[in-house]
Amino acid sequence: MKSAEQDRVKSKREPALRRPRALVVDDADGMRAYLATLFETRGFDVDTCDDGGRALRLLENGADPDVVLLDVRMPRTDGLASLEKIRSSWPDLPVLMISAEGKAETIVQAMQLGAADYLTKPFEEAELDAALLRLGFNGSSRGRETDTAVAEPSGTVWVSPSMRDIRSVVEQIGDTDVTVLIQGESGAGKEVVAREVHSVSTRSRGPFIKVNCAALPTELLESELFGYEKGAFTGAHGRKQGKFELASGGTIFLDEIGEMCPSLQAKLLQVLQDGEFTRLGGNREVRVDVRVVCATNRSLVDMVAAGDFREDLYFRLNVVAIDIPPLRERREEVPLLVETFLNRYTILYERPRHVLSQRMIAGLADYGFPGNVRELENMIKRIVVLENEEGVLAEVERPQSSRSERRAQLDAMLDEIEETAGELPLREVGRRFAMEVEREAISHMLHKTGWNRKQAASRLGVSYKTLLHKIRECGIDAA
Repeated sequence: MKSAEQDRVKSKREPALRRPRALVVDDADGMRAYLATLFETRGFDVDTCDDGGRALRLLENGADPDVVLLDVRMPRTDGLASLEKIRSSWPDLPVLMISAEGKAETIVQAMQLGAADYLTKPFEEAELDAALLRLGFNGSSRGRETDTAVAEPSGTVWVSPSMRDIRSVVEQIGDTDVTVLIQGESGAGKEVVAREVHSVSTRSRGPFIKVNCAALPTELLESELFGYEKGAFTGAHGRKQGKFELASGGTIFLDEIGEMCPSLQAKLLQVLQDGEFTRLGGNREVRVDVRVVCATNRSLVDMVAAGDFREDLYFRLNVVAIDIPPLRERREEVPLLVETFLNRYTILYERPRHVLSQRMIAGLADYGFPGNVRELENMIKRIVVLENEEGVLAEVERPQSSRSERRAQLDAMLDEIEETAGELPLREVGRRFAMEVEREAISHMLHKTGWNRKQAASRLGVSYKTLLHKIRECGIDAA
């Protein structure tokens, strides 16, 4: 039996973890309150201020946050200037930068100044969660932890026969280190499967590090993956470990692998072959022990044929291939997913428990879910937050035209143009047809991403502002 003295000694060695504290800095009152709420619902105590200079004074006067969320554009002392001073005086304090502009040069500048991560407004809550997870915050009130692995995903996604088959494959490869290539539509659950690959593996006690290859410009993605040495570029004031080093002993998940440029594909191939790489600006080989799991919603086979993806890398990645079917082919999951999301957002937003109407249940049963699980989650979130179903009902009950019907509409327009040849200037003909094609492409992508405009803009290769303009110009309506 342990003595009281032994218990006291243990208590001294293992003090209780305090709630983590965040400092939120944004000059917009509404945004600042919203951001504070996001952190509070994740178990943080929160301090706020509306200016970078005031944030610096708080730190100088003894404020001791575990993380700072800092807006880029603010009057007086802006975010980048504040970041530079924080890095100089409090080098170990992680800073997340946020901004309404996603310019590559701004992102690069922020990361070179030492930002831990960069989020573009409007961002999804999952993006904030991922950024906090990379910093070691597990989303509860238990404080900051060193292990970045997360709990096993909810069982709701493993109820359909196809997903049970996938789970069987995942368990079968659990005691191996083979690379895994996960393919499927956007929002189908590729990250859930990737985390399951990690959680059932012999590496489950090691870190799980996610990198979205489409979210960063090439020059920044290389430094994020492989790190850099002091002096590698302007602003590189010291050595920084890359995600591969941080994932050593665990799993690295490379999402949107099809967006990786050829030069980085070659460097990734070297890591897979030899377990070695060099940091940016360095000449010393760094050895790592990492399991690589990749995901894509693009056909890598087609990309290889087009010369956009290295064939040798494809074969290295495609040791075990997992194809995730879309939600419309896994309808057994819909009722359980609905209950999961209703419970989650009722608690998160402190709303009354909503009971779906029979009309809504029937609408969801017949809906095609082009945006898959992510779209369903966004629908339920809207119902809970707005406390009514009208907007979502209009969406699920809207007739979904088939591809052949849409093609027939375009053919009809071509016929009309041929019949009226000469009556319209050629420029006007091109404008009308281009707008119709753009309307179709934008509508398809918006539904595929669950009306996540930021993600749709990224997929379509346009800025967020341009997409909003196109949505208005083409008369596209969420309802």
